[in-house]
Amino acid sequence: MDELDISGIRVFREIVESGSFTAAADRLGMAAPMVSKHIARLERKLGARLLNRSSRSMSLTEAGKDFFAQGRQALDILDAAIASVAQESGPPRGELKISAPVWCANPGFATVLADFHQHYPLVRLNLHLDNHMVDLVADGFDLALRATDEPSPALIARSLCKVEFRLVATPAFVKNLQAGNKDDAIDVAMILPNYVQLERFHLPVQTEWAPLKLDAIMKCGDTTLTYHCVLAGMGAAFLPEWLVGDDLASGRLQLVAGNEPGFTGNLYAVYASRRQMPPKLRCFIDFLIERLSD
Repeated sequence: MDELDISGIRVFREIVESGSFTAAADRLGMAAPMVSKHIARLERKLGARLLNRSSRSMSLTEAGKDFFAQGRQALDILDAAIASVAQESGPPRGELKISAPVWCANPGFATVLADFHQHYPLVRLNLHLDNHMVDLVADGFDLALRATDEPSPALIARSLCKVEFRLVATPAFVKNLQAGNKDDAIDVAMILPNYVQLERFHLPVQTEWAPLKLDAIMKCGDTTLTYHCVLAGMGAAFLPEWLVGDDLASGRLQLVAGNEPGFTGNLYAVYASRRQMPPKLRCFIDFLIERLSD
């Protein structure tokens, strides 16, 4: 496959991921008419239409869906090979600006960061912990770690691992609940996040001893404060096992609903573009995948 074809595939991928020819042109630093020419040449060489497009809308054809999935994978492999060769001229270096959830402030993730520094001492990490989604491009971030079921289609997302969120409280809090009326649903004082849709928490939770009805006594956007309020006996909360695993093991906290798992979030590494992906970013993502996927 010659260079023209590879360029056409890259242009096609950018169109699909950005959602329009204009956005793809901006990402690639290319004039919009040239983007159209690349697609026309690619479709002509493949002998198939990849995109249905009009002045107002654009969608993938069946052939386009298949080609996008396989073409993106092929480009990822090619880019990885190019990056591995480029890194031979020197180790990854420079500052990496990262956005991550507040609950990443835990001993396990700190150990991962320390190990990364041992492997790549010339990469400087600049972490910003915030449970709200940042604008990667506008705010100048190289990477965001996000727990979500649906990563933004406008961004590139690499799956890292699953994170279990447990409904936890102090033993005294749970014991007080269990002393309640076993015939009726028991209101559970809850500390809930104010940065997600709360409907997912409104369903009653069934336990072996009584149904629980979740009652939001406080909403909080800071996981660390929520965690300390739970430890203070103020209420129960859904907290990531990354953060409360040691507390559950020691008995400092316990599961409110027995063996109920709470819910599972998927953690992704999210970034804006594959184009000329710097070695510092690639090695950090690869390191996280290797360490967290287990």
